[in-house]
Amino acid sequence: FVKNLMGTLRITRTALAFSWCRLAYGLACPAFTRSAFFATPTPSMSMDSSSNLQRSRVLRLRSSSTSMVIEAPPATSSVVSAPPAEHPAFELVRVEMVDEYTLKCATYRHLKSGAEIISAQADDDNKVFGIVFRTPVSDSTGVPHILEHSVLCGSDKYTSKEPFAELLKGSLQTFLNAFTYPDRTCYPVASQNTKDFYNLVNVYLDAVLNPRATKDPMVLQQEGWHYELESPDAPLVYKGVVFNEMKGVYSSPDSRMYRAAQQATFPDTTYAVDSGGDPAIIPSLTFEQFKAFHDSFYHPANSRIFFYGDDDLYTRLELLNSYLDAFEKPSEPPASEIGTQAFKVEPWRVVEAYPAGEVSEEGAHMVMVNWLLNEEPLSSVDELALGVLDHLLMGTRTSVLYKAMLESGLGAAILGGGVSDELKQATFSIGLKGVRAADTAAVEQLAIDTLANVAATGFDQEAIEASMNTIEFQLREMNTGGFPKGLAFMLQLMPRWLYREYGVDDTSSPTDALRFEEPLKELKDRLANGEQVFEELLTRLIVNNGHRSTVELQPDSSLADTLQNEESAALEEAKAKMSHDEVREVIDKTVSLKEAQLKEDSTEDLATIPRVGLSDLDTSVKTVPTDEEPLQGGGLLLTHPLPTAGVVYADVLLDLARLPLDELPLLNLFSRLVLETGTADMDAVKLQRRIGARTGGISVSTLAQQRVDPTGAVSDPYDVVYMLAVRAKGTKEKMEDMMELVHAVLSDANLDSKTKVVEMLRESKNRFESAFISSGNSFAGMRLASRNSLLGYISEQTGGVSYYHTVKAMLETAQTDWPSLLQRLERLRDTILTQKGIVINLTADPEALAAAQAPINAFVAKLPPTPTGKAYPPSTPWREAAALTAPANEAFAITTQVNYVAAGCRLFEPGEVCNMGAFGVVARYLSRGYLWDNVRVVGGAYGGGCAFNPTSGGFAFSSYRDPNLQGTLEIYADTAKVLDTLELSDEALEQAIVGAVGDLDKPLTPDQKGFRALTWHLTNTSTESRQRYRTEMLGTTREAFTAFGERLREAKFRVAVFGSLEAIEQANSLRTEQDKMSIMTLP
Repeated sequence: FVKNLMGTLRITRTALAFSWCRLAYGLACPAFTRSAFFATPTPSMSMDSSSNLQRSRVLRLRSSSTSMVIEAPPATSSVVSAPPAEHPAFELVRVEMVDEYTLKCATYRHLKSGAEIISAQADDDNKVFGIVFRTPVSDSTGVPHILEHSVLCGSDKYTSKEPFAELLKGSLQTFLNAFTYPDRTCYPVASQNTKDFYNLVNVYLDAVLNPRATKDPMVLQQEGWHYELESPDAPLVYKGVVFNEMKGVYSSPDSRMYRAAQQATFPDTTYAVDSGGDPAIIPSLTFEQFKAFHDSFYHPANSRIFFYGDDDLYTRLELLNSYLDAFEKPSEPPASEIGTQAFKVEPWRVVEAYPAGEVSEEGAHMVMVNWLLNEEPLSSVDELALGVLDHLLMGTRTSVLYKAMLESGLGAAILGGGVSDELKQATFSIGLKGVRAADTAAVEQLAIDTLANVAATGFDQEAIEASMNTIEFQLREMNTGGFPKGLAFMLQLMPRWLYREYGVDDTSSPTDALRFEEPLKELKDRLANGEQVFEELLTRLIVNNGHRSTVELQPDSSLADTLQNEESAALEEAKAKMSHDEVREVIDKTVSLKEAQLKEDSTEDLATIPRVGLSDLDTSVKTVPTDEEPLQGGGLLLTHPLPTAGVVYADVLLDLARLPLDELPLLNLFSRLVLETGTADMDAVKLQRRIGARTGGISVSTLAQQRVDPTGAVSDPYDVVYMLAVRAKGTKEKMEDMMELVHAVLSDANLDSKTKVVEMLRESKNRFESAFISSGNSFAGMRLASRNSLLGYISEQTGGVSYYHTVKAMLETAQTDWPSLLQRLERLRDTILTQKGIVINLTADPEALAAAQAPINAFVAKLPPTPTGKAYPPSTPWREAAALTAPANEAFAITTQVNYVAAGCRLFEPGEVCNMGAFGVVARYLSRGYLWDNVRVVGGAYGGGCAFNPTSGGFAFSSYRDPNLQGTLEIYADTAKVLDTLELSDEALEQAIVGAVGDLDKPLTPDQKGFRALTWHLTNTSTESRQRYRTEMLGTTREAFTAFGERLREAKFRVAVFGSLEAIEQANSLRTEQDKMSIMTLP
């Protein structure tokens, strides 16, 4: 289950699938981005519905009848062809090539400490380092999770109170975080700048091996838990970052389900407890236990260390030895081996409760069926085949199991992601939420029967072809988006490295996890010989497998109060047992901890943190090659010649400005329907199979942006770009097929699908109700943005609380007056489907771009020149039709133990010309400094920050999984005073500038570059305006901090909060009558 800056990580070894996983806890909180607060969403860079992590190092190979061709990579570079480094402190165990991705991997063993290292040579300047420890647990105190947070709070060599925070402020990092899995803890970093990269590696190595946390109990108190008491008469409370983070996790029904499913499926191993920590158990963790855990598991002999990139190979080893040389290999290895769960013969059932609000009559139960798939490691071909089987069953909404479950009417949304193989043993899970109490057994039986029937009758050949092509395309493309490719490789091979032992003479190694050519060939040969590979695997691993747990979660409207009462009673009992002196000691410790948290680091301590400076930054912006040419009917073609190994990335954008403003909430439903209901020639199943067999994926979403004023002034808040974006990718040989499919889904989708629409709307409603609890900060940000601009208003109407209410209304209409909803959907399509205003954006090799010209022209020629059929007549311009959300202080009551607290306003008015680049530096400084220290470190929230939008002039504060409410708002209110009295050193100013400019320079894949150039074009963002903003950042002075503080002092902030009713009412009791928050209750 879920949490961290990145949401969470899931790495599926069989297909290298990447999505946000249920299993890892991370150090940093969800990022406070411009889109989160100012509602500027763009289509996902991932092209397939499962957000798979695909590969970019690719080889030519023809696959089945689809003849998929992705071109060979360039010849081995000098970086990869160089011999591995030799160092007297290390034994070189093996050297091997991973030809699939042109990697040379050298495995070493550090002679003195026993540490194992893989040093990967790659022609990639986004360098990656990671150190991983096996950290099994026997209880749910959350000790590995708390330790993951704590080790980065200072070390022997880097003595500031939080080196991690200092790195966030001023590094050029492209990745900086840490993860706690159920059985391991991972510390990765990445950077394109070599100096910065080694700075990060040094800080992380000293942090994990020599942390302050094992010597200073205050670190555990801050990051884990502590008693807080302000006065003898005040109530005793728990505080701590992880404690509050996990209260947020345990407020989420989905999180509770995945936790219960894992523990039920692995009842006899470390996975039967919660490595993240149970809030009811975390306060039992002592400092002695905390220190002993580090002593036991954070030894180099228990580590796996990984390097990747184009940096110097000997320097890696020399740097490592400078830390590892202080450790002796223990006579006995650390007791960290992960036990194997033995198969059980008979299925069993687990029933638990989850905290719920008012229980809906239509069902609020959750059911998930889980299988343990293996006791012994799977072969490489079985791993790959399992990945394909997973796609056959669950890869798309028309996959056989996914379709059967969702269309059954037994529940509102799918639970379980199919195969999960992040842990030592793989599992398969499927279920539903939004289930009626009477239907829970039927959900379980449907899953069992569907799988048994498929195993008996077999998979359709077209389905196999589509899934094989999809998985192979992902393997070869290796498109990791903004995620460092080297980190994807590291996480991919880590399970083999951790769970298996490899001798010097072994022909296998952890890097086999990256190889797919041989198992893919074997799998294809077996299929060509008529073997029922997937049916046999399904039968063996699932259908005939007695190790099956069924978990049911039942809603309990009193559980939240029960948990809170139990916590209060435990605290009252603890305080009652304290003597007068012990009470005084808790008060003194509360004061001492806050003083230590807020105390500024000394100049000497800050000087220990290695830094990059202004001289390490590029002063000029990067550009993307872009050519423009007109299309038939007045459209525009943008092309970007970039190396893509023969893959064409095509974006087709239709102008939505012709639609009436009040019809825009239909777009989410329309976007799903065009891909999920089939066409006149293809039913939904056949359409998805054809997309899978002939493309790398097609997605439909909306692109929303506010146009930029070319002078750098705050732009017109009503000047927006709003387009339907169909994004597709495929090989150049399949370009014609791909564009025909794009045309089919846009022009011929079967919109008359009442059953499917009801299913979709029920699912959307359910997902919103879950998201309010897990992502309340995003919804609060949308409420704030809806008051300041048309873009914010549209985004809230199509994705916020208002849209949730619209979904419920559309669901009622679909069930009682389907013809009226169908007519609106058809009119929407007729209005937007036209040559007029179309924009097509292509990113590919020059040769592929030339080959794409004819298919693009043919696609455009088939579109009507102007809107036809039932198209809407010209409607009232949106700027006239929109009534922005009225300014107000709002609170939304949800069933949760934590809060999401936001406040914002339009800080700069349209037409104002200000030093926006410098103000961007100031806002980032506040997030990484003042707000980090006060909202997170002292306040105990999982995260806190602010965001500034130079285009709209908007500014907002926000917190995430926050135990406080009014106190956090008061911290926001004090920001102007902080800037007034700020004494900023030259070093701190330079650090702030470096970090802000570094954020502008994150690495992009070719398709991301092409899409970024498209948004620049659509929003009138010129190279000159981008350069002006960068130059303003580089020239930031102290005066900018003062000026920004003055503007904050004058601003009238409005509040948007998601939290418990009790917390909201308590906050309101402390606010003046005119500042009280209106309260609305959400499910």
